[in-house]
Amino acid sequence: MSEDPQPRIDTSVAHSARVWNYWLGGNEHYPADRIAGDAYREAFPLIEVMAKESRAFLRRTVTYLAAEAGMRQFLDLGAGLPTTDNTHEVAQRIAPDARIVYVDHDPLVLLHVQALLTSTSEGATSYIEADMRDTPKVLAGAAETLDLSEPVALVISDVLGHIVDFDEALALVARLVAELPSGSHLALSHANADSPAQAAAQDAYNSSGAIPYVFRTPEQIARFFDALDLVEPGLVSWPNWRPDATTGKVTERAGWGAVARIP
Repeated sequence: MSEDPQPRIDTSVAHSARVWNYWLGGNEHYPADRIAGDAYREAFPLIEVMAKESRAFLRRTVTYLAAEAGMRQFLDLGAGLPTTDNTHEVAQRIAPDARIVYVDHDPLVLLHVQALLTSTSEGATSYIEADMRDTPKVLAGAAETLDLSEPVALVISDVLGHIVDFDEALALVARLVAELPSGSHLALSHANADSPAQAAAQDAYNSSGAIPYVFRTPEQIARFFDALDLVEPGLVSWPNWRPDATTGKVTERAGWGAVARIP
């Protein structure tokens, strides 16, 4: 972790993590983020529902991994700003001895990292300040908290759209999966646009000076799971993945995701 006590943060330009936090009802955002978030919502009113559906997908997949798949080690790539039902909170409610490592290089996340480092006494949480594409640094840092010879749940929640080049995004996931032992799992979600209004709203956001995010089709998202064993119900839209009593209306409008076992 960086020892710089005052990371540099540009509050004049919208930032996806802060805009996402705004849509989720959090408090970690600035005027530029609210302006961008309001403009996006005006163009595509369903965006706040989608943000909540994404978070619910994360909660349900981590619940499955801890409760049914028996995972006790989690590597969360691109953790983002702390909010409700962070990975360690969900996992340790089920398995108090779970160990969780978060990875991010956003200076704003670093400012709020203590909220990600709370843990049960039986388990552990840690944070690696690294670009998610720096596989050697990510794995070396993770090995300080996790036993990488034992199964690990790799969690990648809606961050791969920030890697514009599709082949680069595929290669990143493939490198990490190749380094994890058999019995590990990949839980991955990615936004897609199924309406011209949403695509237009995203294009406007991307041209604002913020770090761009690109949508991918379900067929492209499926490529991240090549050679892995998909867990039922396979690759589906967020609310269709094992919906529970808290899941909103089942819809195809959201992003897509899946959980898969690494053979």
